[in-house]
Amino acid sequence: MNICLFGAASALIDTEYMKAVEELGEMMAKKGHTMIYGGGATGLMGAAARGMSRVPGRKIIGIAPKFFNTEGILYKQCSEMIFTETMRERKALMEEKADVFLMVPGGTGTFEEFFEVLTLNQLGQMHKPIAVYNINGYFNDLYELLEHMVKTGFTQREVLDMFKFYENAEEMLSDLEKKA
Repeated sequence: MNICLFGAASALIDTEYMKAVEELGEMMAKKGHTMIYGGGATGLMGAAARGMSRVPGRKIIGIAPKFFNTEGILYKQCSEMIFTETMRERKALMEEKADVFLMVPGGTGTFEEFFEVLTLNQLGQMHKPIAVYNINGYFNDLYELLEHMVKTGFTQREVLDMFKFYENAEEMLSDLEKKA
């Protein structure tokens, strides 16, 4: 299964998150999955890639715009690195290659990627499972906001049924495998 992972690039993240996402990456690799991601060496993107790299034969596909190709930004041990001209091309390629999407904690870029695939699913332009790995309750406020959007009529309940929040990585991967 090709899992597209969206997550933070910041190196300032608490080690608790790093450890959880590194373990997730290793678990994905042990199950034989390919990780498609933004190619980052730092933050939770880097943590997932390091976890994947612990397993011989793993496959990591990094997709990054050419302007990211500077020292220290990209993970050098990717099985394949694809360069695009723009961030939009990057996302389109990630969306095309992915069977499922998995969001780990992140900032504005992570949320933007998540909401784009959610919107594409909502509009019927894509039909791919989406999981949110809620490490240490990171996404609790997002959950509350989305529930508020439903309660106030800005979003229909069906949209929230297009993805699921998880606190357990094994359960999350098992569910994604069933849905892919």
